[in-house]
Amino acid sequence: MEAGAGIGLYPLHRCKTIYLVRHAQGIHNVDGDKNYKAYMSQDYFDAELTQLGWQQVDNLRKHVRSSGLHKKIELVISSPLMRTMQTAVGVFGGDGYTDMSDVLPLMVANAGNSKRPAISSSNCPPIITEESCREHLGVHPCDQRRSISDYQFLFPAVDFSLIESDEDNLWKPDVRETIEELAARGKKFLNWLWTRKEKEIAIVTHSGFLFHTLNALQNECHSDVKKEICSHFANCELRSMVIVDRSMLGSDISVTDYPGKIPKGIDLPSDAVVEDK
Repeated sequence: MEAGAGIGLYPLHRCKTIYLVRHAQGIHNVDGDKNYKAYMSQDYFDAELTQLGWQQVDNLRKHVRSSGLHKKIELVISSPLMRTMQTAVGVFGGDGYTDMSDVLPLMVANAGNSKRPAISSSNCPPIITEESCREHLGVHPCDQRRSISDYQFLFPAVDFSLIESDEDNLWKPDVRETIEELAARGKKFLNWLWTRKEKEIAIVTHSGFLFHTLNALQNECHSDVKKEICSHFANCELRSMVIVDRSMLGSDISVTDYPGKIPKGIDLPSDAVVEDK
């Protein structure tokens, strides 16, 4: 057996665990999966989840709880579109919201034609939105977001403070972002994660964003590992991955490492050690 074959080591404090989630089925997916041209329809502007999509959300929510992930995840980052935010709050939000609660809901009742009750913001990780993990920008109305002020009414306890513009200035009706531009945006997003203190982060995003970002990042590894990393995500699929800071982007000091040999000084012979009485 070849020593060290296929094995690598990296300091734990320069690693983050990320839980990548593609949104549940949206109304645009139903026709778009059959005919790509359907994505051009204005009927699918900022597409919301289907009722099947909400069932997928319920199934993933059960898995996140039964597996214990809900206790590990410190932060949820969502693309600021209806279908991703519905997925994020449905999977990772709290239980049992009532109108008498003294906390804001993550989602108001029936937001985005959901036919769902309000979702609580209690006992769950914070959910923030970030533009750089959006889907392919431009041309397709389903990938255009509405104004942040509209979203703030529908998702009161979701944090939109990282988004600079109320209106969608990134989406263009006649210019589609290239694959290379999307992949570069994805890399920039992952680098931005190193500015966050959280070590276990869920990201709720889109199929195209995930596929092209991960393909651009694949390293020299076994072909089966490449397939595991880079294959297309199904609706509401979750994959757990580890990212490492190989270029010293982060400046964190390990909270679990121990320096040893305290106090500092020359080593003493073993018979010079005086045991405490």
